[in-house]
Amino acid sequence: MKTALLIKEIYLEGFRNLENFIVQKYFKAFAWFSFIMFFVVLYAFIFRVYTGFAFD
Repeated sequence: MKTALLIKEIYLEGFRNLENFIVQKYFKAFAWFSFIMFFVVLYAFIFRVYTGFAFD
């Protein structure tokens, strides 16, 4: 739980000092898109390992 709170604080601190509204929204959307894509890749990898895919 402490790690999750630390990640949340780093996330909030990174966007606190951005002044331009458009830039702030763009980077927030890009960050969320990156997180989602990371979890999709992680899911695909775990699925392949679980189903016995041969990584040759």
